Amino acid sequence: MRAGSLDRLIEIQRRTTGLDLYGTPVETWTTFATMRAQLLKNATDDREGARGHTTDAVLTFRMYYFASLSLNDRLLYDGQQYEITGITEIGRRVGMDVTSERVGP
Repeated sequence: MRAGSLDRLIEIQRRTTGLDLYGTPVETWTTFATMRAQLLKNATDDREGARGHTTDAVLTFRMYYFASLSLNDRLLYDGQQYEITGITEIGRRVGMDVTSERVGP
């Protein structure tokens, strides 16, 4: 993996619990890390399911190895939120391919 090919900036967000004005616990997303990545695959997936006909954007990013990244986290790229659906390690903790699917409209 060459550093020059990591031309995209992504934010890794983690779910946290905070309190609102009334002291009620609320779940929020906070930025855990900001990393450089390479966009490997940009695809759209048309599906027919319970929600009707939907089109989902699926992105695959390649980045340096990040030990604490999990499927519970999400990515923020280009103003859009992406749910992490797969993590593949490259080599021996050299890098990772992260597959993600767009959340929301």
